[in-house]
Amino acid sequence: MTTTLHTEAHAADAHDGASMTTLGFWIYLMSDCLIFAVLFATFGVLVGNVADGPAGKELFELPYVLTETVLLLLSSFTFGAAMLSARTGGTRALQAWLAVTFVLGLAFIGMEVHEFAALVQRGAGPDTSAFLSAYFTLVGTHGLHVTCGLLWLVVMMHQISRFGLDAVAERRLACLSLFWHFLDLIWICVFTFVYLREFL
Repeated sequence: MTTTLHTEAHAADAHDGASMTTLGFWIYLMSDCLIFAVLFATFGVLVGNVADGPAGKELFELPYVLTETVLLLLSSFTFGAAMLSARTGGTRALQAWLAVTFVLGLAFIGMEVHEFAALVQRGAGPDTSAFLSAYFTLVGTHGLHVTCGLLWLVVMMHQISRFGLDAVAERRLACLSLFWHFLDLIWICVFTFVYLREFL
């Protein structure tokens, strides 16, 4: 009887811990929303302040950015496939989908770094105008988040390969899934508000 009560209490504590983790992560995402909201608002105010520097239409290559967008959206799809594999207990399929997600995310970051380097080389760095300062800050902050997501992916792949897909790994994977899809949503806003508007 005592053992049963102890087991039930332990299960209840674990459930409460999982609930608190999920709630805490949602609070973190909401704080991240506020950060990006401020960055978008700042960009909106400064977008016309190009000083003597170039405007976005002279700098941005829409097909290039569209390729970046497709890569990130594809990574969202592959992460969804990974989560489906996790629910069915397919560890090998889960690891494969996570690896594909990592490659797509890494390609996105590589393209973004290349874009930043090309802009700086053309004399359109963050110190050129208020517009470019706001642009580099907004897009760079998103890129930094994606980089953190990639590191988190590597950690999760290592954890699953070493310890298996236990309840803790599933919870962490679910939080990472929320984070990754959140970044995709933010990028859609970046693509529309920063890049696409320049060509409409």
